Amino acid sequence: MGLSLRKVEESAPALVSLYKKAGESLRRHGIDGQRVAVHLVVDHSGSMKPYYADGSVQALADRVLGLSAQLDDDGRIPVVFFSTDIDAETEIALDAHEGRIERIVAGLGHMGKTSYHLAMDAVIDHYLDSGTDAPALVVFQTDGGPISRPAAERYVCKAARLPLFWQFVGFGDPDSRQFDFLRRLDDLAVPGKRVVDNAGFFHAGRDPRRVPDEELYDRLVAGFPAWLAAARAQGIVRS
Repeated sequence: MGLSLRKVEESAPALVSLYKKAGESLRRHGIDGQRVAVHLVVDHSGSMKPYYADGSVQALADRVLGLSAQLDDDGRIPVVFFSTDIDAETEIALDAHEGRIERIVAGLGHMGKTSYHLAMDAVIDHYLDSGTDAPALVVFQTDGGPISRPAAERYVCKAARLPLFWQFVGFGDPDSRQFDFLRRLDDLAVPGKRVVDNAGFFHAGRDPRRVPDEELYDRLVAGFPAWLAAARAQGIVRS
């Protein structure tokens, strides 16, 4: 179960509207009341500079935090910033969310390329170390394809045996071939390559801030119920 409306009003009044809209989306998809650990992964490659500058990354973080408040009760989300390497592993809390992305990024160095598999490895380690038995929704934002498609595909397939669902979110040109890898994730064979379909993808466009909150939440959670049912049937999720 998540946090109460009163708790969100007290600790993050600016997120109350997002919290309510996230709740409505969860009800539409039949997963309200389900405890879920929410993680955020953010692309810190060089081409992402405009999205940090215009507030798109902060806006996504706020919306994911609003969703997490409906699904978990700790009032924070673990966040991984990645480029060629892991640039930061930190968290964003309800009561200190405003300007948090800018503060984190100010302390980071060079913006490199996109090593999906390293970011996935960091999330997996964090999840396993946390000791939780709750299923996890990982919101994985990027504006381009992985520098190693074989490594990224290998991690997606191996991670299918863990209670983690990877929801990839693309920023940028919807027609870019950079996203071909993510578009074909749903076509990776089940059970030939992975035991369940554990990943989804949607494109948020050139200005992700313009995606309405309701649409964003619906797209973030649309694939989660089917995965949850399949993962329970396979014994991957027990809670």
